[in-house]
Amino acid sequence: MRLQLFPAQRFPAVLVPAQLFAQISDISDTQLARICGSGEDGGSINPICATVLRVTNNRIAASLAADAVPALLKIIAVLIVAWLLNRVLKRAIKRFTRRLASGGVQRLGRLQRRAPLADTSPMDLSRAAMRTETVGGVLNSVSTFFVWAIAIFLVIGALGFQLGPLLAGAGIAGVALGFGAQRMVQDFLAGIFVILEDQYGIGDIVDLRDSIGSPGAAGTVEAISLRTTRIRDVEGTVWHVPNGEIRTAGNKSQQWARSLLDIGVAYDTNVDHATAVLKRVADRLWQDEVFGPFIIEEPEVWGLERFDADQVTLRMVLKVQPARQWEVNRELRRRIKDAFDAEGIEIPFPQRTVWMRNDSERKAPAAAGSGHDGTTGTSKPT
Repeated sequence: MRLQLFPAQRFPAVLVPAQLFAQISDISDTQLARICGSGEDGGSINPICATVLRVTNNRIAASLAADAVPALLKIIAVLIVAWLLNRVLKRAIKRFTRRLASGGVQRLGRLQRRAPLADTSPMDLSRAAMRTETVGGVLNSVSTFFVWAIAIFLVIGALGFQLGPLLAGAGIAGVALGFGAQRMVQDFLAGIFVILEDQYGIGDIVDLRDSIGSPGAAGTVEAISLRTTRIRDVEGTVWHVPNGEIRTAGNKSQQWARSLLDIGVAYDTNVDHATAVLKRVADRLWQDEVFGPFIIEEPEVWGLERFDADQVTLRMVLKVQPARQWEVNRELRRRIKDAFDAEGIEIPFPQRTVWMRNDSERKAPAAAGSGHDGTTGTSKPT
């Protein structure tokens, strides 16, 4: 079988070494200086342009290569540096969040050793981990955005575009966007601090208000994002509260809670006797198998709190586990009612003293001061 060699004319793009060397030798130094030289005298020759010109013997390809190859190399270098920098920043942020989480756990451990009753919320450790992960995700997003934004600007500059007008336009657009989305930016910043400072977490019972003393939304936290907090109130209504609108946040279920009861008794009640009954009822609840684990410390009766129009008020407090104060209060009120009924202590009700006057007694003095002519007042002079 005979092998047939294809002629070179059928494949003009394939250059044999002899033709390549022939083309290279055909380019003179004067042509190189004129085509690839820089400056007026053409003294400095672009090596990329000279190499392409000698290989292709094409002036246009050589000029394009002289401009495109350095820009392409610069773009590749910028992208590689940006990728490496992003990876380094992510590793650093990951280490920082891990150290933050471990430091928080250690601080909780030291607090528990100093005050054993401080360990009242099993959600603390999981919430600390969730908080650090959220902060780490935010820092990763911010670092990635800035790194690649700078890289994109450098790539645009490498392509030959003027960055001055582009940055000016981007600044104007940023100002306009800032005015239009300042509420959203405020919500995001407030959400970061809510999570970072652990003001409240999922499952907490909170009272969110835009100012102290103003009505707000209260309920159980169901979800937290960087922009909004979703809570459900006691009636089942779901409230979506922007984080930027929250000025005060009251957490009723963090670490521990206080069961506070103001018990009113009649004015003729022996205060010492009523105080002893309240203390006995609270101690029995503290020793109860069902409600005892909810109570952290020994109940206290602070004593006479105030004088009201119909009663004197005694105050009793119990330190309980988070979100258990309402359950303890309901059971405690039931037991106090039974104990007061057994001890004969009167639970007061609104009372008023009404004075009744007879109309005849009011008219008698008026009739005594009347004149003979039927007119009231003093007699007429004669």
